[in-house]
Amino acid sequence: MEFDKSGFTDNQLINIYTELLRPRMIEEKMLVLLRQGKISKWFSGIGQEAIAVGATLALDADEYIMPMHRNLGVFTARQMPFDKLFIQWQGRKEGFSKGRERSFHFGANEYHICGMISHLGPQLAIADGVALAHKLKKEQKVSLAFSGDGGTSEGDFHEALNVAAVWGLPVIFIVENNGYGLSTPSSEQFICRQIADKAIGFGMKGITIDGNNILEVYQKITEARQYCITEQKPILVECMTFRMRGHEEASGVKYVPKELFEEWGKKDPVTNFENYLKDEGILDESQISQIRETILHEIEHGIAAGFATTPIKPDTAEEVADVYAPTVSSISTTASGVQTEKKFINAITDGLRQSMEQWPNLVLMGQDIAEYGGAFKVTEGFVGQFGKERVRNTPLCESAIVGAALGLSIKGYKSMMEMQFADFVTVGFNQIVNNLAKIHYRWGQNADVVIRMPTGAGVGAGPFHSQSNEAWFTHVPGLKVVYPSTPADAKGLMIAAIEDPNPVMFFEHKAMYRSISGNVPDEMYTVEIGKARQVATGTDISIITYGMGVHWASDYAGKHPETSFDILDLRTLLPLDYEAIKAAVQRTGKVLLLHEDTLTGGIGGELSAWIAEHCFQWLDAPIIRCASLDTPIPFAIELEQNFLASSRLNESIEKLLNF
Repeated sequence: MEFDKSGFTDNQLINIYTELLRPRMIEEKMLVLLRQGKISKWFSGIGQEAIAVGATLALDADEYIMPMHRNLGVFTARQMPFDKLFIQWQGRKEGFSKGRERSFHFGANEYHICGMISHLGPQLAIADGVALAHKLKKEQKVSLAFSGDGGTSEGDFHEALNVAAVWGLPVIFIVENNGYGLSTPSSEQFICRQIADKAIGFGMKGITIDGNNILEVYQKITEARQYCITEQKPILVECMTFRMRGHEEASGVKYVPKELFEEWGKKDPVTNFENYLKDEGILDESQISQIRETILHEIEHGIAAGFATTPIKPDTAEEVADVYAPTVSSISTTASGVQTEKKFINAITDGLRQSMEQWPNLVLMGQDIAEYGGAFKVTEGFVGQFGKERVRNTPLCESAIVGAALGLSIKGYKSMMEMQFADFVTVGFNQIVNNLAKIHYRWGQNADVVIRMPTGAGVGAGPFHSQSNEAWFTHVPGLKVVYPSTPADAKGLMIAAIEDPNPVMFFEHKAMYRSISGNVPDEMYTVEIGKARQVATGTDISIITYGMGVHWASDYAGKHPETSFDILDLRTLLPLDYEAIKAAVQRTGKVLLLHEDTLTGGIGGELSAWIAEHCFQWLDAPIIRCASLDTPIPFAIELEQNFLASSRLNESIEKLLNF
């Protein structure tokens, strides 16, 4: 192994050696504790330390890194106190995640580290968002994301690289190619000669370096950083390396040929660099012993501190409270002054436009939303008013854009992403339910992201442009789910969603866009998320519904004045307004739950269970659910009308009245 110390002082080389040695000594101690049964699990990066350490030292301390679970050197090189790290690994409240995350699945903004999720690939798109924030602020900074060779097979890898290349983002993508994704060799992951060759397909630069040579890593990442800043382009850096332990200790290494350990053992990054410094007269055995003694003291002190902490005493109220970031509104919920009749779609446009004016850090992203104005023309004219930096067309890659939105949030931006159709959210599902939704609970980072979801049937669009999938998200703690039914609510909830620092899924029924009109205040206002709206007060039947169901129920009630209908528009599906639901039950004793979503798994089932558990004493009849058929949504208008819940509304109401 050839080292080039040109440009380094002796003190710098000694510091690099110290930072390289620290994660090795920590890991060796952790393996001892693991064998003693004093810690539960460990993902070893022994043999790969030079990549994490060299890359981290090459960056500024305020540049974000998205590490993986074998990048202990990132955390130590960022000078995280070892005692708190060990406390984190012990699952104690005093750690970085209050005991809610394991090993390296946590982040810490004070150290500019973004915690990973086990799905690996989504980290790369977050780096895109952070880099986009740098670009918008005209900062001379980069972001850096790690991936393993196995992770390059994931769709998120390709989406993130493509977005970074198309948008010209200063991102360093590092691939630690250690030859195996758990036990699957690289030959079964890809057939190109080098992973760096994949960069060509994205129109970006790619290089392959010796990942075990600490000085080469440091120098090449330093050069890569300068390239990204100067050229405003991303770069893919493939680091050739090898892990000397299993994927995690329980998996073992029987699947790895013994000769590979012999070959790579000779390339050990710590031993080789240590020998080089001794040969150059920069370090002697006495100095090395002193460095080791200092690190050992740090380790022993940290372990003692970790073992001195006590197991967590769960506080349920605190656990629930930490799911969402606190919301403080500065915009009035009582709009006054001039009102103008607007269509549903125009009210949404107004809410977005006024939000763009209110928050200069708000960025809109989506397919065709710029000059074209979006598939439904919601953002028509926005480019001329706000510019292409803030109104951004995206490549067709929903997962990467959701991840980029989270990256923007980490850097203090707000973002709105438009799913062209709610149906397309499936390809961004992981980012939403595992990254956006959980991040505040995991390590206190909020996700200030709104995802617009044009949804619903009734327009003859068939199975892939008509689904009602809101119930998928009401099951996910950390998300907020809103679904307005009137133009006034659409505008007020849109502004409230953008103001809210938490991720909000904003459902907009496509059939309402131009068919529903109403008076909307011209001034800026919010509708409180989590509060239902009383549409009509009655004594015979309570219809609890939302979205298009509100109009079905109101139309039916208008045609049947002989029955006194109590109609409650939920407006927000997560969190639910349980007080309003309870009051609706109490007013009539007969409850119809109406929604366009299919029956099985729809939110009506959850509402029914809650009412049965908490409001049983006020019920005078069984709870009835009226929902759409448990089939995909058909194309033919006659079949679609038969599919929809509205075709069974009369039957459901008669059944309830006659009980």
